[in-house]
Amino acid sequence: MNIIVLYGGLSPERDVSRSSGTMAYNALKRLGHNAVMMDLFFGYTHPYEKPEDVFSQNAQEAAAAIGESAPDLKALIASRGNGRASRIGDNVVEICRAADLVFLALHGADGEDGKIQALFDLEGIRYTGSGSLASAMAMNKGVAKELFAHNGIRTPAGIVVKKGCEPYDNVGFPCVVKPRSGGSSVGTSVVFEQKDYLPALELAFESEEHAIVEQYIKGRETDVGVLDGKALPPIEICPKSGFYDYKNKYQANMTDEYCPADFPPEITQRLQQAAVNAYNALMLEVYGRMDFIVDEQGLVWCLEANTLPGLTPMSLMPQEAAAAGMDYDAFIAAIVEKSMEKYDQN
Repeated sequence: MNIIVLYGGLSPERDVSRSSGTMAYNALKRLGHNAVMMDLFFGYTHPYEKPEDVFSQNAQEAAAAIGESAPDLKALIASRGNGRASRIGDNVVEICRAADLVFLALHGADGEDGKIQALFDLEGIRYTGSGSLASAMAMNKGVAKELFAHNGIRTPAGIVVKKGCEPYDNVGFPCVVKPRSGGSSVGTSVVFEQKDYLPALELAFESEEHAIVEQYIKGRETDVGVLDGKALPPIEICPKSGFYDYKNKYQANMTDEYCPADFPPEITQRLQQAAVNAYNALMLEVYGRMDFIVDEQGLVWCLEANTLPGLTPMSLMPQEAAAAGMDYDAFIAAIVEKSMEKYDQN
């Protein structure tokens, strides 16, 4: 098939997205597809006569390393230099229309919030993963938490705080403060005292005007991927210092990860069932990854859902797939196959 691997965009997670896209691109090529990488923000800048020509041009970029902190988006916008306000680069929609499938390797804003999915739905463009509504609900952590609670999925107590609406409420301390629609722990803080609360909110507000403030649950951090409605083995995440922030997620030797996680069978079963329940509550499709804390009493708390989980060398869901006997290429092939099936069924 002719497949566009769409990555980048204007998200703090664009470096992670580029790494995910490169990994997926290489796998798709090994699987025999005509794959082309394209940055959502910068578009396709190589000359062509017809959109379908790009699949034979083999014009690719080298993978970029993921830094210790999120990229400077203002500098990125300035570097495009054409003064256009659009968050979508030149030729993106035209070339995606010519593809058999768009493999979404986007993370965060524009990619996981349902916007690009809604545009592609209107344009009749096929893409991997969940649809626009499911993506939007999962990305908005306030909405996701309400759906979790409504469907009997245990989740930490939390509130949505809007920038400028002072005095700011809280849920008590310790608590976790994070952007309402962020990812990769960008702008996230664990707050133990009142004096650190306002600085944590200000950090979250750098990303957007709403923050989630939720109860801090002490316990073992774990993730469970769901592929085609079936849960994969849980993976436990143990940062060597601090919490599982951007640096600990993407820099080598900062975090120990264990897959399958060493939980008693009954807790593993509860984690996997909660992951499937969250997947269904948010109406996800094809694949997704749910984040959990298992507390000291063995209770399972669902924190959030990721509709386009990372595919980088450090990412969690590929490790879970491997623990289930599925190597990286087979995992990517399954995403493509199940994504095509959702269109064949409609």
